[in-house]
Amino acid sequence: MTQPSPLPIVDGVAPSYLWLPVGEWPNLLAFLIQRFPAIDSATWVARMARGEVVDGNGLRLMPDSPYRRGMCIFYYREPPAETPIPFEETILYQDERILVADKPHFLPMIPSGRFLHETLLVRLKKKTGLADLTPIHRLDRETAGVVIFSHDIGSRGAYQSLFQQRLVDKTYEALAPTAPDLALPLVYRSRMVEGTPFFRMQEVAGEPNSETRIELIERRATCSLYRLRPLTGKKHQLRVHLAALGIPIINDAFYPDVYPCKGDDLSTPLKLLAREIAFVDPLDGRPRRFTSQREL
Repeated sequence: MTQPSPLPIVDGVAPSYLWLPVGEWPNLLAFLIQRFPAIDSATWVARMARGEVVDGNGLRLMPDSPYRRGMCIFYYREPPAETPIPFEETILYQDERILVADKPHFLPMIPSGRFLHETLLVRLKKKTGLADLTPIHRLDRETAGVVIFSHDIGSRGAYQSLFQQRLVDKTYEALAPTAPDLALPLVYRSRMVEGTPFFRMQEVAGEPNSETRIELIERRATCSLYRLRPLTGKKHQLRVHLAALGIPIINDAFYPDVYPCKGDDLSTPLKLLAREIAFVDPLDGRPRRFTSQREL
């Protein structure tokens, strides 16, 4: 459940919040140190002194404030120094309800882990001043292309339901090895489940739960450009399916094999692009179609 925040958005970043769980701690600071071991006590004391840790009513919390289970506290995240992502997003469309962006490779969608300001959501909030901006769907950090945001709470559910009911046509493009013996177009189906390590998916025997239509757009000198239409929305579906066909997407560090972490190396983007999204607007019935301006 999303809680209304008593703290303002600062530099495009909304405060985080936390419901205090069942447990016994001598004070709030003791709990925070145990809950967030990567953050030292001096950092929490400084945040509290600045009034950046408050309860649901906006009352300042101090290191010796009593721990009360069930209370909701609000605070600002302060991640370590972020690596700048030197690629710019663009806004393709904006009206009173939605915003459509063209995301670059390597830019995360939302704050998570070591990324806060260098995320598409925070960048767009800074650009537009839209405090209620929320993504309707997601793209992997490694994937570029079209993504839709809502900034009107009243209509948000109607747009979210389009994706939940599979009423959105999504078209991707990918660069991968040429497969001269593969008869295209084809529809590939498989059963996908969480794999090992935790961030990968894998195919197993059983009733298919993922489906992708694959077409050849053109052959190039050293690879081919493919059009991909996912009819389901499993995590890493396109990457898994092309790898299973023997044509893994160029620069894919997860499939078919996991390669060592490249850290902040931005020189080899995954050659996968969310080219187009189309749907019938749930509020006015107009056909909508948004196309990425990027090229692979």
